[in-house]
Amino acid sequence: MDRFAWQDGVAFLAGLAALLAPELWADDAGKQPLMVLGALLTAAGLYALLGAAGPTAWTATAFALLIFVAPWAFGFSGQDAGAWTAWIAGGVATIVGVWGATQARGGKAAA
Repeated sequence: MDRFAWQDGVAFLAGLAALLAPELWADDAGKQPLMVLGALLTAAGLYALLGAAGPTAWTATAFALLIFVAPWAFGFSGQDAGAWTAWIAGGVATIVGVWGATQARGGKAAA
């Protein structure tokens, strides 16, 4: 994609929030899955922002969806800060990612 898409910025910021959450406000809840998946989403968003060849919009959306389900999959849904960070960051990035990926697939330019 040769144009800046704000969806890529959302993916980058959501991944950054998930990456930093266990150290800053989540009391190490879900530390490993949030840091790994957050790093992957951050990298995918950064590649897209820079216009470099790399993960597609669907790949970033898959990482965001994995962040969203991580509290249940890794058993930290009872830890409020970590779980809510995963649900909010993953949910927002998933919704925006699906929207952006379907616009790109449909031939429409992402705003």
